[in-house]
Amino acid sequence: MLDINFASLVPQIFLGLVNGSIYALLSVGLTVIFGLLRFVNFVHGAQYMVGAFLSYLLLVHFGLGFWVSLAVAPLVVGVVSAIIERTMISRLYSIDHMYGLLFTLGLTLVVEGLFRYWFGSAGRAYVVPDILSGAVNLGFMYFPRYRLFVVLASVVLCIGTWLLIEQTRAGSYLRAAHENPQLLRTFGVNVPLLLTATYAFGAALAAIAGTLAAPIYQVGPFMGANIMVVVFAIVVIGGMGSIKGTIAASYLLGVAETVTKIAFPQAASMAVFVIMAAVLVFKPEGLFGRQE
Repeated sequence: MLDINFASLVPQIFLGLVNGSIYALLSVGLTVIFGLLRFVNFVHGAQYMVGAFLSYLLLVHFGLGFWVSLAVAPLVVGVVSAIIERTMISRLYSIDHMYGLLFTLGLTLVVEGLFRYWFGSAGRAYVVPDILSGAVNLGFMYFPRYRLFVVLASVVLCIGTWLLIEQTRAGSYLRAAHENPQLLRTFGVNVPLLLTATYAFGAALAAIAGTLAAPIYQVGPFMGANIMVVVFAIVVIGGMGSIKGTIAASYLLGVAETVTKIAFPQAASMAVFVIMAAVLVFKPEGLFGRQE
């Protein structure tokens, strides 16, 4: 018989929102790249890990705090990713998707191997910034101020990304670059530049997620590999290419995963994949996806 009470359930729900916030940023970045470029970016987890490591290195070796890292790490990862996209990945768009999958998977292994060689396999702690230390009294519980900041920042960034893609002229150009690039070129739009910017933007979101995750989880070379299995499941559940579905699925899965740890601790690690299997059976296109 389950022994669940309100006092133990509410903290787990809020913890699930924190995990869901990291999932959401990663999943939205992945969805932007897939939805607009039709490219499965397996190196996304490595970009998340590099963002976390850059934040750690900026703090330890240069004395730069969290706020500087939150700006610098995504910028560096975005610029490097743009160079990789323009010089290598862009050559794979016109051929079988399997080549892109294999290339990004191989690139992931190279990046993880280099960081393991340089820094070892052990995780490294990143200190919470002073201004966000301590806890906030929510009336019914005390909640860490930094984790509340992560939830709010993720919600703002995810909704902002959705509005950018779906509600602005720039977003309409990005969608058109995928749907009808030839027509867009006739209007003088630099389509390759748009595709590069899209990929860099998705990679930057992964780096932001890594920077936000650094004070919560330990920074290590395999942190991206551990989380990306769940993130790919979330993208499938929300609907491939659907930003709105990805955001909803991220928070739903984050809460479901942590609540399951109370109800069925042995099955907590399987909760995401049970939900994914159910969605694929009853709604193969995902919660908010569209049938092709």
